[in-house]
Amino acid sequence: MTRLLVECTHVFKHPTVNSGIQRVVRNVIKQLPASAEGIECLPVVLINGQLYRVLQLAPLDTPLWNTLQTFGERLERLAHRFWQWHQRRDAQCTAKLARRGLYVGYRLTQFAVFGVPIRLIRLINRRQLLKRCSPLQHQPGDQLVLLDSSWHSDFFAHVEQLKRDGVGIIAVVYDLIPLTHPQFYDTRLVEVFSEWFDWITRTADGYMAISATVRDQVREELQRRIGAEQADKRWFDFFHLGSELDLHHSAATVEPRLKSLFAAPETVFLMVSTIEPRKNHAYLLDAFECAWAAGSTARLCIAGRIGWKCEALLERIHSHPELNRRLFMFNDLSDTSLEYAYAHASALVFPSFVEGFGLPLVEAMQRGLPAMASDIAVFREIGGDFMAYFNLQDPHNLAALIQVYQRTGQFPAARDVADWCWISWREASGQLATRSLHQVQQAPRVQARPHAHCS
Repeated sequence: MTRLLVECTHVFKHPTVNSGIQRVVRNVIKQLPASAEGIECLPVVLINGQLYRVLQLAPLDTPLWNTLQTFGERLERLAHRFWQWHQRRDAQCTAKLARRGLYVGYRLTQFAVFGVPIRLIRLINRRQLLKRCSPLQHQPGDQLVLLDSSWHSDFFAHVEQLKRDGVGIIAVVYDLIPLTHPQFYDTRLVEVFSEWFDWITRTADGYMAISATVRDQVREELQRRIGAEQADKRWFDFFHLGSELDLHHSAATVEPRLKSLFAAPETVFLMVSTIEPRKNHAYLLDAFECAWAAGSTARLCIAGRIGWKCEALLERIHSHPELNRRLFMFNDLSDTSLEYAYAHASALVFPSFVEGFGLPLVEAMQRGLPAMASDIAVFREIGGDFMAYFNLQDPHNLAALIQVYQRTGQFPAARDVADWCWISWREASGQLATRSLHQVQQAPRVQARPHAHCS
C-alpha cells in the first residue's frame, strides 16, 4: 500500500497560529483519513534531519520547554538563511580556490556559531518532542506531501535526500501571489518565497493546488521557467478547501462588543481577512463611504488580525468619523465569535485583489450568509452563480449592490445561497489523498469538475 506522508511541520511548531494556511493545514491533518482507496495517510513532520509521525498536533502545556523550542527554531532559521547565502555565493564563484575558501569559512561559521548551540537545544527538546511524535522510517515509493508553508522551513536538504532514496515529492501550492504581485509583501518574504518556488520547481514530482485557477497558474509558471517539455514530465492537480471552523466551541463566550453590534436592527456587512494591502480594505471603505453619502444605514464590520503594510489604512479607520457608529473593527476574534458574526451578518463582502482560494467565502456561504466578492477568476470558480460580483475599478459598483440589497431585500446573485452546498474538511482531505494517489499511479485522466458544489 502506498503511504502518503502529509507534512505539517510549521503548524506543529506553531500550533496557536490560526489564519490562512495554518487553518487549512490543521483542518486537513485533523480530518486526514487513515486510508483511502489503497493509500495509507500519515501526518508527519521533518525536524532536525529526522522524519517523525505526528501523534499529537496540539502543544504540551510546558512554557519553559516551549520557550526553549522557540529560541531553537529562530536559531535554526538563521542557520538556514546562512546556508542559502552560501549556496548563492557558491554558485557565483568560478575559481576553484575561492570556492574552497568559501566552503571552509562556511563550515567553520556553521559549527561555531550555529552547530554547537543548536545541537544542545535539540538534545534538550528531544524528550518533549517524542511525547508528540515518533520517529518514522521512510520507504521507497512513499509520497511526501508538502502541505505546510514549507518556505519557512529548513528541511530542503533532508527532502532532497528523501527524493534520492525513492520518495516522491508533492508540493501543495496555495497561490503564486508573492511572485505575481510582489508589491503586496515585504521584500524578504518575496525573496524567501521565490527561492522556495525555485526549489520545488527542481524537486517536486507533482503539484497540488487549492483551486483549478492556481493549478493552471502553476503549470504556466513552470512552462515559463523550465519549458513545456520539462513541465510535461510533472503532474498538476487541485483540491478544494473545507468550511468548518474547527476551533468553535458552543460554550465559549462571544465578544460582548460584537454581540452589541449585531443587536442593532441595521444591516451589517462583514469582511473577514487579515488586514494587509492585498485584501483591499481601502476600496471597501471607499464603497461604504459612497453608500453612506447616498443615505445608506448599513454597517461595516471588519474582522481580522493586523498584518503588514497597513499603517495608513489603520490610521484611516481609527480616525474615521463613522468608527463605532457605522464602522467597526475587531482584530482578535475567536472562532466562536467569528461563527456568531457569520450567523448574524446580512452579507459577506470580500474585495481582495487576488487570492488562491478565498476561505471566508465558503465559510460564510456554507452557513447561509450570501457573499459579494471582487470579480476575479478564482471567486467565479468557487462561487459560480451563487455570489454577487463587483468591479474593483469602481467603488460605486459595490455601493450600488449594497443599496439595492438594502432597499429590496433581494440579494443580487443569480442563484439563492440557500441552494449552496460545499465540501467539508473531511471531504477536502479525501480529495487531497485520492487525487494525489491517482496522479502518482498515472490513472486515466478524468476531467475534474470546476466546482466542489454538491449536485
